[in-house]
Amino acid sequence: MIRSMTSYTYREFNISYGRGAWELRSVNKRYLEITVYLPKQFRVLEPIIRENISNYITRGKIECSLYFNGDINTTYKLFLNESLAAQLIQAANKIKLQSNQGIINPIDILSWPNVISCQETNFKNIYPELLKILADTLKEFIIVREKEGIELKKFIQQRLVAIMKEVQKIRRIIPEIKTWQRKRLMTTLKQIEIKIENKRIEQELVMLAQRNDITEELDRLDVHLKQTVNILNNKGPMGRRLDFMMQEFNRESNTLASKSVNIDVISAAIELKVLIEQIREQIQNIE
Repeated sequence: MIRSMTSYTYREFNISYGRGAWELRSVNKRYLEITVYLPKQFRVLEPIIRENISNYITRGKIECSLYFNGDINTTYKLFLNESLAAQLIQAANKIKLQSNQGIINPIDILSWPNVISCQETNFKNIYPELLKILADTLKEFIIVREKEGIELKKFIQQRLVAIMKEVQKIRRIIPEIKTWQRKRLMTTLKQIEIKIENKRIEQELVMLAQRNDITEELDRLDVHLKQTVNILNNKGPMGRRLDFMMQEFNRESNTLASKSVNIDVISAAIELKVLIEQIREQIQNIE
């Protein structure tokens, strides 16, 4: 299915140890570029996250961010070195007895190096849960890309129909062009008062027709139209193939414009270029 490279998804969650959110955003990019932003306690997950994203997406600039606020009661644990604290209290009491001055402040005891330490919780237990939420977020992210892709497909199909009509218009006036070329040649010969045998005139007309023949370009445009429709109806990434087809369309429309001696054909060729450029601009945003 056709997908846009522009998308945004934000999913909040509440799990053990705290709450947070996954945020995914993407813009168009020729190749796949993934940037991951994680809190330091989850940075070990970055390779897995990159792999998971690349399993879903093949093209675009992707930013994946994890926001997490841990519950202070479960995220950090305090450990008291009771043995060291007892020694400090004993020493403080001894000094107090000798000097008969001062008081023992518990905060001063706790401030002594190594009396108390803080250990951060190991979050390994919630890694699977976080990755499961990321997978759900990615699915939602893809749905958004596909919805935008449907609109892009409609836009392209409308332009393809318009291109087909321009090609048909040119085909209808080809007999008129040939008649006009013959009259023009005969008028020119008459004006310069040169008599040429009918056989020679026919030869000149054939050569003139060959130089200005646009049937081959029109046939190729018909083929490109069919190929583009087939690409749009296929599954999987198609942006690069569509971009290649627009290059082929451009080549044929340029040749039409350069060969044409008829104002209607030139106008149609210009309209073709406008339609092709409109499609090409939208294709830049297709995966």
